[in-house]
Amino acid sequence: MEIGVRVLMAFLFHQIVYVDGMEEGGREACVPGFQVKNYQVAYNGPFLKDQPLIQVEFDDCAGNKNATFDVSDPSFYVDADLNLAPQRDVVDSQPVLFIHGVSAHADDIAQVEITGLPLQVNTLRDIMRLEQRLPYRSKRSLFAPPMTVTENQRGPFPRVLGRLEVSTTDLAGNIAEGPVMLVITVIDQNDNRPIFKEAQYTGEVLEGSPTGTTVMTMTAFDADDPGTDNAALRYSIIRQSPNKPFPNMFHIDAERGDIVTVISPALLDRETLPTTTYELEIVAKDMAGSEVGLTGTATATITITDKNDHAPEFTHPLFEAHVPEGSTGVVINLSIDDRDDPATGAWRAIYSIISGDPTHSFEFQTNPDSNEGMLSVVKPLNYEATAFHTLLVKVENEDPLVPGVSYGPSSTVAVHVIVEDINEGPVFFPDPLHVTRNENIPVGSFVATLNATDPDTRTIQSIRYAILRDPAGWLGVNPVRGTVNTSAALDRESPYVHDNKYTALFVAVDNGIPPASGTGTLIIHLEDFNDNAPYVVPSVAQVCEDAHDMNVAIVGGWDKDLPPNAAPFKIELGKQPGLDKTWKISRVNATHSQIMLLQSLKKANYQLPLLITDSGMPPLSNNTEVKVQVCICKKNKKICSSAHSHFSSLLVMLATLLLVLLCL
Repeated sequence: MEIGVRVLMAFLFHQIVYVDGMEEGGREACVPGFQVKNYQVAYNGPFLKDQPLIQVEFDDCAGNKNATFDVSDPSFYVDADLNLAPQRDVVDSQPVLFIHGVSAHADDIAQVEITGLPLQVNTLRDIMRLEQRLPYRSKRSLFAPPMTVTENQRGPFPRVLGRLEVSTTDLAGNIAEGPVMLVITVIDQNDNRPIFKEAQYTGEVLEGSPTGTTVMTMTAFDADDPGTDNAALRYSIIRQSPNKPFPNMFHIDAERGDIVTVISPALLDRETLPTTTYELEIVAKDMAGSEVGLTGTATATITITDKNDHAPEFTHPLFEAHVPEGSTGVVINLSIDDRDDPATGAWRAIYSIISGDPTHSFEFQTNPDSNEGMLSVVKPLNYEATAFHTLLVKVENEDPLVPGVSYGPSSTVAVHVIVEDINEGPVFFPDPLHVTRNENIPVGSFVATLNATDPDTRTIQSIRYAILRDPAGWLGVNPVRGTVNTSAALDRESPYVHDNKYTALFVAVDNGIPPASGTGTLIIHLEDFNDNAPYVVPSVAQVCEDAHDMNVAIVGGWDKDLPPNAAPFKIELGKQPGLDKTWKISRVNATHSQIMLLQSLKKANYQLPLLITDSGMPPLSNNTEVKVQVCICKKNKKICSSAHSHFSSLLVMLATLLLVLLCL
């Protein structure tokens, strides 16, 4: 244990001092009083008022309730936080202060030594003044000789340490009061072994490091008195595993614990050593390493780390790959040999193409597990264009090589890529093929000529054409010449036509083994022809029989054709005689007209004949009818006839009108 100093205050004139048993290693139960008896404060100038100098450690083992403190120099006091502080600015101070702490459970004294004070010559008056400031109004300094006791003594306890003779009188002959300070020194025994912070330590050293390179520092601690050999430690290596190439590859500084290399840089080669990890058993011994010292052990694991002192080399002088034309993906893996540490930048490879790839059809990636270079085709190769490629490839490490090491010829290799011919399908040009035709051309009319060529220019093959998709069934194709003709009437208004365009798909097949095919698209832009008569909407209109407004409805014209074969429309009454006596048609705009009644009609359904004509050349007309329902209207309710239209009523009305006219 560390050396212990116990300070006792003797209050009796003749007193025997005993010692109680102490626990192993100097640990004690709570002892009321100052836990530290001696303090030091450095004097660096005047002590300022209320500025804490030091915090004392006082514990009465009961919470320090109502504890009070007196200082031998009234210029100082102890505050509630146990800080010693001056009550005023103090320029000069006594070299020793005594603090007397008292509570219901403790009565103890601590000493504070002030160092660095300017040299002073104390007069008898000063000495007497100091004595007057001591606790308990001590008139004269009392002295008790120090005592010693060895730790870990065996009982029985209590044990007599010595006897105090203390007796003095003041100037008046009265017996002086205590207390007197008694210093008991506990002598340390070597009862604590050195202990390492950790049982296992790890360190690294770079291969090729100079002899004497520090790898790590081992540190152990000893709880014994640091001022004695009980805590004076010495370090040594007692085992190296493995012990090859020789058993003393490392050395440890006996006092500092620094582990350094002994092996020469040339032999500290990671690639030639039998292992890259060495285990050392380290012993720390106290008593300065003497035979009677206690020991503690720990293990140090040292890893020889890699540096990039080996360039990668290809395992073959030439690599060859066969690639079907038109394909992509990995075509070959290039293998290398690198003696550096795997999974490090000194081992990981980077591949690049120096020459032979002007179209950037190839690229490299590194396999992270095997470190192989994976050559891939990223743009399909064409056998007819180039059947053979020669690539010059180099390999490097992620980390730069160490000085003195360079990439040699084996770090470069040629790769032959042989493109294999495959039967490629015919290719249409242009694709899609656009043509424009009128929708009214006769059946059998020429539409277009398809053009498909075979990419296999090194072989002679024939091509035949066929229809792959013809939604409306309007077309036919000559299988040899590729000419497309109509096999039915083209209709721009067909649901198979979108945005005036009709799309058909054709296939061209060569006679290779096996045959190959290609597809092409034909888009026919259809021009409009006036082949659709216009019609009127809506086909039903309603009017109240007693309505004051004789406007029946506004009707519009619609035509499937495009301008100028559609609007403007001419809407007029049918050719039946007498219609103009009851009905009137007025044009509103180019597409709509207003139907009006010239006289009231009774509740019934009437069929009004109309004639609508478009603006095409030649124009198309359409005779149509609009059902006019004359209804009885009451507030928000409209009652209309659900029967068929009254043609007879209309005829009777017309006959009556004719009779009236004849009578006139």
